[in-house]
Amino acid sequence: MIRAKQVSKRVRVADAELSILKGSDLEIKSGESVAIIGPSGSGKSTLLGLLAGLDDVSDGDIWLCGEHLNALDEDQRAELRARHVGFVFQSFQLLPGLTALENVMMPLELRGDKKAASTAAEFLERVGLAHRLDHYPRQLSGGEQQRVALARAFAAKPSILFADEPTGNLDAATGTSINDLLFTMNRESGTTLVLVTHEPNLAKRCDRRITLAAGEIVGDDRINGTAD
Repeated sequence: MIRAKQVSKRVRVADAELSILKGSDLEIKSGESVAIIGPSGSGKSTLLGLLAGLDDVSDGDIWLCGEHLNALDEDQRAELRARHVGFVFQSFQLLPGLTALENVMMPLELRGDKKAASTAAEFLERVGLAHRLDHYPRQLSGGEQQRVALARAFAAKPSILFADEPTGNLDAATGTSINDLLFTMNRESGTTLVLVTHEPNLAKRCDRRITLAAGEIVGDDRINGTAD
């Protein structure tokens, strides 16, 4: 599903060059749930963004769903993401001028799904928001907004879901309920999950944990043994 070969990322800071990722190799198979963990500043979100084709590598190569990202322009990568990728972010990323139903419908409509409204309503019902279809994000709690984001991600039936600290803005109880919902829906959908988190208990729910430190992969472990 994902393959990264000697991937590095560097950025210019004033008159210096900062190395965020250094020569990382990684493979993620279809159906795996993978947590990317590590201290703040270790490169977790940067790695996720590169794997999803949201940013360009400085060196190395990435393949996503069989496509060589280095060979695609931004429009082609966006089209690839629209077909195969779902996202759940810490900040929810809902459009404030659209209702819950319209937010979930939007990616479906963009790819020409004539059943966008009924599919969106179905997935909002699955996340317990059938009574909130016509509410705008400002009228929803943080937990409800993240439920809308989950419905939007899974309604598009992605091959792979990228989640970046999905409960980072939520209180502990709400975060636990969102995590339960995330893993339940992921299991039912058979989606490949790549999850950036600083929560050890959340990482333990994944099949595999990849540990970053100072921009390098220093650990790659499965629940029942060490990753290949």
